Amino acid sequence: MDWQEEYRRKMVTPEEAISVIKSGDRISFVQGMEPLALGLALAARKEELRDVTIVVRTPGRDFGWYDPGWEESFKIEIAFPLPIVRQMLAEKRCDLSIASLDFSYHKEEKRQVDAVLIELSPPDEHGFCSFGASLWNKKAEARAAEKVLAEVNKNLIRTYGENYIHVSEIDYFVEHPSTGRTPGATDLLGRKTQEPGEVYKNIAKNVSTLIKDGDTIQIGVGAASEWCAVLNTFNHKNDLGWHSETTPRGIIKLIREGVFTGKHKTLHQWKAVATACGGGTKEDMDFVHMNPCFELYPAEHILDIRVIAANDNQVAINSAIIVDLTGQISAESVGTRLLSTPGGQTAFAIGSSLSKGGRSITVLPSTTADGKTSRIVPLFEEGTVITLPRNLADYVVTEYGIANLKGKSQRERTAEIINIAHPDFRPELEKATQKLYWPD
Repeated sequence: MDWQEEYRRKMVTPEEAISVIKSGDRISFVQGMEPLALGLALAARKEELRDVTIVVRTPGRDFGWYDPGWEESFKIEIAFPLPIVRQMLAEKRCDLSIASLDFSYHKEEKRQVDAVLIELSPPDEHGFCSFGASLWNKKAEARAAEKVLAEVNKNLIRTYGENYIHVSEIDYFVEHPSTGRTPGATDLLGRKTQEPGEVYKNIAKNVSTLIKDGDTIQIGVGAASEWCAVLNTFNHKNDLGWHSETTPRGIIKLIREGVFTGKHKTLHQWKAVATACGGGTKEDMDFVHMNPCFELYPAEHILDIRVIAANDNQVAINSAIIVDLTGQISAESVGTRLLSTPGGQTAFAIGSSLSKGGRSITVLPSTTADGKTSRIVPLFEEGTVITLPRNLADYVVTEYGIANLKGKSQRERTAEIINIAHPDFRPELEKATQKLYWPD
């Protein structure tokens, strides 16, 4: 059977595809936007299914099962606590996946998944479908699952690298309904984009002083880090490289303009590599589509500490929620209130520290948005998740300056960090320092 005939045979309605799911199954929506038609068809079976575990990597669409009253039918496990599920998490009505540091996905190491639900492009002339603008661990998850249900979205781009899977590896295809979503209209967390304030402009200006010509850059999710891509942090640099988990808006424009060339990369030279590049405008996505200078690889390659460290002068730029006086960094929670997950931040902090000439830069505003609470604190609240221990802290940047922590003593660190805190909170931080780290 040729692949065209196989593809036609496997094309079914969403209801027919979802009919393979049984009570007691464990299913997974892979990282990225959930397939709309398949999600709706699954939700429609609420009354007949029982005890189905749904693993949702990046919750973005609301099919109903995040509300109270769905628990008998669907048990929810999430990987990233995005806004749509934070209330559910706070009420302890779902579970949270904890990713391993190496981001590998091997069937023998994971619990059996009965079905994976995924979006793919239509097949090309050779029968290969693209995963679109993000790859993550989609291919590995598809190959490990008992059944693969794919929603065909004609709007998905194609890239080089390992961003493909053959028709023969898919069990059922369904058509994707058009939703009219505009590329570039949201940030990497799906929030509507807004104009940056002076705080983010000053953070970006401070980060720029730490960037050198020829550096290879990574930028993580979060307003403070993402704004660096569009606020002239890199505009006057030369021959930068790109090796990153995600690709925030602004980076592809800088690649088009020749700021990022990859000339000095020691791995994937001349290539911009990531596991996701969907943070741009339609013009950006058109530029990436089948452009040989872009390559998408699985997360287990991009976030491998050894791979990250193989690039000389690898610079990691990541956002934080709070930092304490010794340099402990949380990008995940305040106390037990979970706001995010580490993503690739820990891996990139380690990898950049092992890179020849590498640096790790943590960025955050000095206060909360209302200015009433300092994000720099003497001690973390009980239950706060530590994303980077203090021995991994390198540079910490706020709108007030740069704290250089590597190699510094406990007392030296407190002085560096207080200097970048908001002036209104410095007296109480100094008082806490005296109490915590100096004799009475």
